[in-house]
Amino acid sequence: MSDNINVQATSRSVLGKGASRRLRRENLVPAILYGAEDDPQPINLKHNEVIKHLESDAFYSQLLMLSVDGKEPVRTLLRDVQRHPHKLQILHLDFQRVVAGAELTLTVPLNFINEDVCFGVKTEGGMISHNEAEVAIACLPRHIPENITIDMAELKIGDSVHLSDLVLSEGVRLTDLIEGDEDSDRAVASVIASRKTLEEEDEEAAAAADEAGAADDDSGDAEKKEGDSE
Repeated sequence: MSDNINVQATSRSVLGKGASRRLRRENLVPAILYGAEDDPQPINLKHNEVIKHLESDAFYSQLLMLSVDGKEPVRTLLRDVQRHPHKLQILHLDFQRVVAGAELTLTVPLNFINEDVCFGVKTEGGMISHNEAEVAIACLPRHIPENITIDMAELKIGDSVHLSDLVLSEGVRLTDLIEGDEDSDRAVASVIASRKTLEEEDEEAAAAADEAGAADDDSGDAEKKEGDSE
């Protein structure tokens, strides 16, 4: 697990859509802190600080130490981000308090490595197809991984990486992978033939067919000549 990410917030007493719009004009992001059997707490965060945090993948999946009004920080997870559909503006955030010893469900990113030296790409001329960018996991707070690494080096064209192939750290399980259910073991990435490779294979097959046809024609002509001579 990575180092703690510290987040600063202030309490919010004014609620409602109108109040939220006023806060956004002041470059503040309204948010809510909930969970752990405590009352939900409306809070604000500085928009420029939120933007910086959201640039890091870890902010979406790692434990966040959230301090409200400078008080003792509490462990939280970011659960939702609402963005303006057109403007580069964050509209609202949801944070969930984390209870020590209680299992969490969350999503973590997949970290694909050695794609540039993948056998199916470098040697066979294929390409990598990503079906998933993240996966859902369940674990205790202390076991949250920053990401799950997938080594693509040895994969050939036609090979896939399934959920069951992922190497998980201690105490982590995949919530979407159901034991005994093959349908749940979906592929997260595959090495496929590129369009160029397919075109080259088609050209080779066509050339081979032309050569075979020419050989048949030559054989037929030879047989015809032998028949005529008789």
